[in-house]
Amino acid sequence: MSKKLKKRLRRVIVALAVFAVLEVLKVAGVFDALPYGLWIEFAAFLVPYLIAGHDVLAKAWHGITHKQPFDENLLMSIATIGAFALVFFPEAEPHMAEGAAVMLFYQVGELFESYAVGKTRKSISAMMDIAPDYANVMRDGELVQVDPYEVAVGDEIVIKPGERVPLDGVVTSGRSQLDTSALTGESVPRVVEEGAKVTSGCVNMTGMLTVRATAAFENSTVSRILELVENASEKKARTENFISRFARVYTPIVVGLAALIAVISPLAFGYSWSLSVQSALIFLVVSCPCALVISVPLSFFGGIGAASRLGILVKGSSYLEALAQVDTVAFDKTGTLTNGTFGVVGVHAPDSVDKDLLLSYAAHAEAYSDHPIALSVVSSYSGTIDRDKIEEVEEFSGRGVAARVDSHRVLVGNDKLMDAESISVHDCQLVGTILHVAVDGEYLGHIIIADMMKDDAAAAIEGLHKAGVRRTVMLTGDREEVAAAVASELGVDEYRAQLLPQDKVAEIEALLESHEGLGKVAFVGDGINDAPVLMRADVGIAMGGMGSDAAIEAADIVLMDDKPSNIARAIRIARKTLRIVKQNIVFALGVKIVIMILALPMIGISTMWLAVFGDVGVSVIAILNAMRCLRVKR
Repeated sequence: MSKKLKKRLRRVIVALAVFAVLEVLKVAGVFDALPYGLWIEFAAFLVPYLIAGHDVLAKAWHGITHKQPFDENLLMSIATIGAFALVFFPEAEPHMAEGAAVMLFYQVGELFESYAVGKTRKSISAMMDIAPDYANVMRDGELVQVDPYEVAVGDEIVIKPGERVPLDGVVTSGRSQLDTSALTGESVPRVVEEGAKVTSGCVNMTGMLTVRATAAFENSTVSRILELVENASEKKARTENFISRFARVYTPIVVGLAALIAVISPLAFGYSWSLSVQSALIFLVVSCPCALVISVPLSFFGGIGAASRLGILVKGSSYLEALAQVDTVAFDKTGTLTNGTFGVVGVHAPDSVDKDLLLSYAAHAEAYSDHPIALSVVSSYSGTIDRDKIEEVEEFSGRGVAARVDSHRVLVGNDKLMDAESISVHDCQLVGTILHVAVDGEYLGHIIIADMMKDDAAAAIEGLHKAGVRRTVMLTGDREEVAAAVASELGVDEYRAQLLPQDKVAEIEALLESHEGLGKVAFVGDGINDAPVLMRADVGIAMGGMGSDAAIEAADIVLMDDKPSNIARAIRIARKTLRIVKQNIVFALGVKIVIMILALPMIGISTMWLAVFGDVGVSVIAILNAMRCLRVKR
């Protein structure tokens, strides 16, 4: 608890103690027995009132002097000062105790709010604790601590047990277990050894590791996450923006209505001034929009916090609100539904062609590409790649590559590349990605690459259908038969195959145009070429662990553990959050409207104590309800 909050809590406790003593004296009739007892009671109840509410009065005055008067501070100030002012109406029952109580319980409600916000922030600030304080590097034969910003790409850092991984990198020596829970929500430690990639923000648990940095600190995973978390509050949901606008319009209206009740009731309908003023004060107290202004943002904040505990980063409440309305989810295939780790499962060539020669040409042509398929071809080649033999490398997006290898023009790619070069290809019955290889315009054969499905991919599709998503679509640049096999195995409703990056954008636009009702379309991807599609969809979801920087930047939601099954969990969190927001809006407005009507002089049933419940009680109930957004099963 912050010093400021502790000080406020002590102030409220002192005010409550003084108020309780004065209320006992009042009930015991002590004030009535004293000369000028009414005025002594007036002065006595001013003490807890000013102890608890002097800051509220100061804020109200500041708002008036700075031409921004209409907020809950003004409503509380007018209502409570008015309650004390009823002492000047001889025929009215004194309401000093109620005036002090309104201010006291308003401050109690504010403390509840601070506690709830603090608890919610704690979930999100746990993400902020992943920032490393230092990195260990060797300098002149000694291990010294330096600022992570000082470490360059390629530098080696040493991570001792118990220390946080400061930068993204690759383990060069050592073996250990990493606690990745702060990033992914996954409680099971991850074993890493030489050659394994490590992500900044994780905690080294057991052994010492030496890691070669692969990214500068400002470009590391931890920096990207911190930036996402810090900016999350800027993207407000439509409901949240509506409540903010509503409060700005609503407050001056209720102040005006209260003034009308106080003046018109005695002049037009003959009610006493004291009853009319009392009704107006009750109207003011109960009309305070605290319950909505506090609980609605708190609900969204809680939903974002709950998601972050599962390793799901939502960049703002507007995206959480949109996610709750998603009923169509489109997926990229490679790296999203599959692991993106390809392997050569077959090399087919005529008897007259040496398969090793075919693989050699393909590996040399793909040597400069960082595409997963290219890397798998290169890694499957057992020989040594002579880069001096490689010239004029050219990549064709979504089709393949061309290169001059040892003075021969080599083409490696799919059917579209071969068609563009007017080269006839042989069909293949194996399911997988087919890379055709041609040298100097002559077809040599093809290589079959297979990509393994993620362990939870099928569960992800099933979970989405259970969560109410009515349509799942897979968009891939792979061949028709590969797409069909993957879609069938995973239970995806529809698929589109052999798509170029611009084709995926067109497919998303077609889904958006054909969409009916209020439902939204989400797209899930991980690659650089997915960035335009992620931006075009209603909700873009990126794989944060292995996804590209461009995809993470373009996305609205990031899955830090790369598990597609978490999409359904994110949707359930979003829908729970929206349900709670709607419950609070209906409950708060409903109770307040009833009490306001009952406060009218012609009815006169509402009391100041009922008004306190209508304001503080409703606020506390709404805040407690909003805090349910934080509860989530790991």
